Amino acid sequence: MNSKAQTPVMIDGSRIIIEAMARAGVDAYIGYPITPANWLYAYAQRRIPISLAAPDEISALQWATGISAAGKLPLTATSFPGFALMLESLNMAYMMELPMVIVLAQRLGPSTGSATTGAQGDLLLLRGSISGGYPLPVFCPPDIKSCWSLAAHVVDTALALRSPVVLLTSKEMVMTNQSLDLDSLPKIARSKWPLDSGGGEYKTYEPGDGQVPSFLPAGNPSHQIRLNASTHDAHGLIRKATPEAVANTKRLRTKMEAAADRFNRYILDDDDDARTLVVTYGISTGAARETTRTIRGRGEKISLLVLEGLIPVPRDTDEILARYDNIVIVEENEHGLLAEMLFGHRDDPRVKRVNKIGNLITPNEFLSDVEQCH
Repeated sequence: MNSKAQTPVMIDGSRIIIEAMARAGVDAYIGYPITPANWLYAYAQRRIPISLAAPDEISALQWATGISAAGKLPLTATSFPGFALMLESLNMAYMMELPMVIVLAQRLGPSTGSATTGAQGDLLLLRGSISGGYPLPVFCPPDIKSCWSLAAHVVDTALALRSPVVLLTSKEMVMTNQSLDLDSLPKIARSKWPLDSGGGEYKTYEPGDGQVPSFLPAGNPSHQIRLNASTHDAHGLIRKATPEAVANTKRLRTKMEAAADRFNRYILDDDDDARTLVVTYGISTGAARETTRTIRGRGEKISLLVLEGLIPVPRDTDEILARYDNIVIVEENEHGLLAEMLFGHRDDPRVKRVNKIGNLITPNEFLSDVEQCH
C-alpha cells in the first residue's frame, strides 16, 4: 500500500482478522454463533468463499476436518464454551495433521462465564488441550494493527506445519472500534499448501522438510490417502506401540521444534540498563505500554516485553527474563496464567503478578506495583 496515503477508519478486530485471513488463503468458514465471536461469524459470511452455519461447535470442527482433508483451509471462531466442545475434534485434527485455524475470543469464566465481559483466562487450557502434552500453536495480537499481520501469520503457520493453529484474542479486541490507518497495513500474500510433488509412492505421514509430511487431498485421482486419528505409521495404518508408530507420534513435537522461528514472535521495548521488565500479552498490552511511557516520562528506566507467540513459548524468552532483577507480569485473570506458564508454581522473588477479573486493567492500577520495583 502507498505509505504516503492515509485511510483512517474506525474498525474492530473482527473485520481486520477476517479480511487478513481471506487474503492469506482461508477457503471456508464453519461456525456456530457465540458471543463474543459473533462479528467474526457475521463478517466471514460475507468475505470467505465457503460459509457454513453448523448446528453446534462439535459439528463445526468435524466439518472443518473434512474440508481440510479435501484440500481447503477452514476457519472457525468461538469462545470457551464452544472451544470446550471442540476439544475431541481438535485432537483428532491434530493427530491427522490437518491444517485449520481457530479464533478463540476470550470471555470471563469459569463455565459459560459472562459472555459480554472480557478476560484472559484460556491460556493454560490451550497449553493442555492436546492429549499427551503436545504443543498446539497459539498466537495472540496485542493491538488492532497486529490483528492483520498475525492473522496472516497464523494461516501460513497452519499450512506450513499441517496443524490446527489458534489465534487467541478477547472480547475487547474483536468488538471494540479503534482507529486504524488502512494504508499502514502491509500486503498479504496467499499462503501455499505443502503439496506432494506427485511422483512415486505417497505416504500420508512420511516426514518431509522440517518433519512435516507433504499433503495430497483425499479423493485425488493418483494416490490413496489414509487419514488416521489413532496411533499410526507413515502409511496412515493403525498401529499400537510399534517403534515406527511411536516415532511418528513423537514427530508431532519435533516438527514444532523444527519450526521454532515461527513461534519466536515478541516485541521487546528494551530500555538500556533497566532493572525492571513488564511482561504482558493481548488486550493488557495497552495499559502496559501506557505505564511504561509514564515511568520513562519520570526519567526512570523500564523495559517492556509483549508476547505475540504464546505456545510454544518464544525460545528467546528465558534469556530475556534472566537479564532483569524485577519482572512484573500483567494479565487479566485472577491467578496469573502467563506467570505460571513461564515460572511454574515456584515463588520467584523477582516476579510480581498484576491480575484482575471483571474489567480491563488500567495503567494506574499497576503503576504502584511497578514503582515498588524501583
